Amino acid sequence: MTDHKTPDFWYDTQSQKSRAIAMSLGSLSALYTIGHLIHQGLTKTHNAAIPVLCIGNLVSGGGGKTPTAIALMALLREQDLAKNPCFLSRGYGGKLSGPVLVDPAIHTAQDVGDEPLLLTKIAPTIIAADRVAGAKHAAALLHDFIIMDDGLQNPSLKKDLSIIVIDGATGFGNEMLLPAGPLRTPIHRGMKKADAVLLIGDDAANALRHVPAGKPVLHATLQPTALINPAPAYYAFCGLAHPAKFQRSLQESGLNVAGFTAYPDHHPYSESDLNNLKNKAESLNARLITTAKDAVKIPPGFLAPESFDILNVALHFADGTASRFQQLIESIKHA
Repeated sequence: MTDHKTPDFWYDTQSQKSRAIAMSLGSLSALYTIGHLIHQGLTKTHNAAIPVLCIGNLVSGGGGKTPTAIALMALLREQDLAKNPCFLSRGYGGKLSGPVLVDPAIHTAQDVGDEPLLLTKIAPTIIAADRVAGAKHAAALLHDFIIMDDGLQNPSLKKDLSIIVIDGATGFGNEMLLPAGPLRTPIHRGMKKADAVLLIGDDAANALRHVPAGKPVLHATLQPTALINPAPAYYAFCGLAHPAKFQRSLQESGLNVAGFTAYPDHHPYSESDLNNLKNKAESLNARLITTAKDAVKIPPGFLAPESFDILNVALHFADGTASRFQQLIESIKHA
C-alpha cells in the first residue's frame, strides 16, 4: 500500500513561500495536463449493462467521496431504487488488480485497499483497476446498480450520473494542477462532467463560484457519531489526506485528546507503528482512537479490537437533498 502525504502548500493560499513552491512546479503541472488530455482523448468509452453512478471529486485525496457513496447506497435501499446494488472501486493501495468481489474474511487492506474494506461492510464491493471489467463483473454477479467510489477522471466507463463532491473547508486548495496543487483536472473541465455538485459543510473556500449556472448544487454535512462510553482521555491517530478533519471531529465530539499522530494517507500500519502508539497512549493514561478507514488496516493480532475506539462519521443530507438525489437516480433508470 502506498503512502501519500498531502503537501501543506496545496491548501496554504496565504503564504508567500507556499505560492513560490507551487509556481516552481508549474512546468510539471503543464506536463501532467498534457498527459491527462492525451489519455482522455485516446481512451475508448464503454457502456455498462447496468446504471453507473459515479461519486468523484477534482482533487487528489480526501473530499468525502466514500461517506457520500455510503449515504447514497442507504438511499438506494431505503427508497427501493435498486434491488441488488453494489460498490465499484479501483482498490487504491491494494495489490489485487481485480475484478474481484471483496471478501473481508480473506482479503486485507494490503490486498484490496482500505476504502473497499470499509465499503463492503455496507454493500457488496467489487474492486477493479479496469473499471469496464469491474462493471461487467458486477453485471455477471446479477447486480443491478453500481455506485462507483471515485473514477470521475477515468473515461473508460460511461457514467449515467456523475456527482462532484466538494469539501467546503478545503475546496480546490490553490486551484493548481498536480503536482503544483491538488487538482486532478482543470476545474472547468471537471465541472462539465458533473450532473450535480454536493457541497459538504459550509463553502469556506468559496469553491461554489466555479459551479456553472444551472448545475444543481446539493448540500450535506459530515457528522461524528457519539461514542457510547467515551474514555476520560484519548490518544488519536489516523492516516488521512486531511488529518485536520479527524481532529475537528474529535473536537466536535467533546473528547479529551491527550495526543495525536498523523500518518500519510493510506498508511499501512506496522507492528512497530502500533506498539509505538500503544506506548504513547499508556504514557498519557489514554485510550487509542482512530477512524473507521484506519481501523480496517490494523492487522489482526496487532491490536485487540476492544483495545481502541473508532470515531465513525456519517454524511447527513440537508433538507431536500435526498429527494433531489432520488429524482436524479430515477431519471437515469428511466432514460
